[in-house]
Amino acid sequence: MDDPRIQEPVGPEPGAATAPAPGTPSRDTRDHDTRFFGQPWALAHVFGVEMWERFSFYGMQGILLIYLYFSVADGGLGVDQTVAASIVGAYGGAVYLSTILGAWIADRLLGAERVLFLSAIVIMAGHIALALLPGFIGVGVGLVLVAIGSGGLKATATSVVGTLYRPEDPRRDAGFSLFYLGINLGAFAGPLLTGLLQDRLGFHWGFGLAAVGMAAGLLQYSFGRRGLPAEAGVIPNPLPRSRYPLMIGIAVGALALIVVLVLVGVIRADNLALVVIVAVIAAAVAYFAVILSSRRITTVERSRVWGFLPLFLTSVAFWSLYQQQFTVLTFYSDQRLDRNLFGWEMPVPWVQSINPVFIIVLSGVFAWVWTKLGERQPSTPVKFGLGAIVMGAAFLLFLPFSGGGANSTPLLAIIGILLVFTIAELLLSPVGLSVTTKLAPERFHTQMVALFFLSVSLGTAVAGQLATLYDPENEVPYFATLGLIAAGVGVALLVAVKPVLALMKGVR
Repeated sequence: MDDPRIQEPVGPEPGAATAPAPGTPSRDTRDHDTRFFGQPWALAHVFGVEMWERFSFYGMQGILLIYLYFSVADGGLGVDQTVAASIVGAYGGAVYLSTILGAWIADRLLGAERVLFLSAIVIMAGHIALALLPGFIGVGVGLVLVAIGSGGLKATATSVVGTLYRPEDPRRDAGFSLFYLGINLGAFAGPLLTGLLQDRLGFHWGFGLAAVGMAAGLLQYSFGRRGLPAEAGVIPNPLPRSRYPLMIGIAVGALALIVVLVLVGVIRADNLALVVIVAVIAAAVAYFAVILSSRRITTVERSRVWGFLPLFLTSVAFWSLYQQQFTVLTFYSDQRLDRNLFGWEMPVPWVQSINPVFIIVLSGVFAWVWTKLGERQPSTPVKFGLGAIVMGAAFLLFLPFSGGGANSTPLLAIIGILLVFTIAELLLSPVGLSVTTKLAPERFHTQMVALFFLSVSLGTAVAGQLATLYDPENEVPYFATLGLIAAGVGVALLVAVKPVLALMKGVR
């Protein structure tokens, strides 16, 4: 169980702002609110905006890589495949890296709920840019806006969900699994519809549909946001106005530095993933250092942050394989997969909708299992370790099909491999979101969520960099090495379960 001294959240510091929420029920009342499939009704609002955001995000990402490397004659930009993979990996890493910015603004300036709302607007603008602006201009403007907006929405949406439950509420993990179901409903529909439009009408129609999806999510959330609890709008650690000029100066300086590095050729399209990897490592080290050295956290909270570190590293290993769905698996689906369905060739992006189908089917099963087991369920480190091992096994399953020719891999084989991907994901990802909110120090709540997403950022950028090493003519070393490394990381965490739990101080 959680330490009884910190079971209930500490209120904001004097002067901390909260978003107005007339008629918001008390926490005790919300404890008995089961109107949304046994969960608080407020979860439906965050569920909805996240579902539509994932529709737009995965719908766009489903056609992004092939847009970059397809020939100009086929409607693409004709970029070299390794460069295209690096760009996609860097973009994916930047999405999760920007959770730092979103979390900081939420914790210091605006509160999580307001940042979530503004981020949805920025995302929609990014998809509009991809749809309407030509060539590399549209890619540059669109990806920057989507990355910044998605980062802000990711960190804050998870944090807002965390405010709906007491730390010891037994519905908590099940609620996050239901939230994860909303993510995957959008992730399922997005690639199907954008891929179909891209195949029939062209890439910019697909990008335009992603913009429409985000507009739908923004409209839904605009009506429902006032029903969220007041805690969702709290600014936990307001920035003194005297420090505003310093922060503005830092932001302008950082932007100027990026522009200079691009102009002098230090940051290039072919090394974007590596640049993001270095940036994320630096950010993660700095974040851990700031939180652990803070005088505003208790001894118990500090120990829990140390307990989060091995989970962070395991998460990086997991995502560095899992996120290759959007790089290596896309190449594989285009060149090696038999996509013929009764004489009709399935669009490449549709492969990315297979995993969400399994998530939709199995997330409820996992939520039921964790709820049924209650305190007898495996601890979080055990779930993380098993997730990494299963993910490694998924890569090893590519080995029987290695060395085949064009269209040599049966669609059923990829479906089976992605089922294993899904089992690994459900063991780690929604559980990771949940445990992060439980391990987070009160003064660094949203920023700890950003730390979890930094592990996803680093893994995603590594996935992009690894994809540049993928050689269809010599696949065995690639899949075997990565699969064994991931499984080894999982085994190491299982061996270290007891000391990790000791550091987590009652959080399981």
